[in-house]
Amino acid sequence: MEPEEFDSDVLRQFVLAFKKGKLKPIVKSQPVPKNNKGPVKVVVGKTFDTIVMDPKNDVLIEFYAPWCGHCKKLEPVYTELGKKYKNEKNLVIAKMDATANDVTSDRYKVEGFPTIYFAPRDKKNNPIKFEGGDRDLEHLSKFVEEHATKLSRTKEEL
Repeated sequence: MEPEEFDSDVLRQFVLAFKKGKLKPIVKSQPVPKNNKGPVKVVVGKTFDTIVMDPKNDVLIEFYAPWCGHCKKLEPVYTELGKKYKNEKNLVIAKMDATANDVTSDRYKVEGFPTIYFAPRDKKNNPIKFEGGDRDLEHLSKFVEEHATKLSRTKEEL
């Protein structure tokens, strides 16, 4: 509730609207990026549902903090990962500044930085957390390929 003037009438209207289910939640969000064509898509609070929860795509999402040393170290590796999979139509590599944006699903718990989840296109409410592996291109690629629902497989000839 963000009224300009607070009095009993404003509060009454708010409570009535709440009971009728007519309120939209206030979501902390950076501005929606004008150009989001890079290998790693930028997700903000207002685009979380349209990008991460999109049932047409698998999504690997990194929740980071701009001041986090581990996140800064991961950034070039994560960009390389985005480039590796940029031609996959049904896979999105994404990142979100979790200090400046609300995560609109309680299934994506962020308790440290970076936190990485894989959201399969058919199981958005059961994301898979990346845990235990090195945060390098090899381990992140293996994680993506293990959980992806629809990758165009290109086998290299030996």
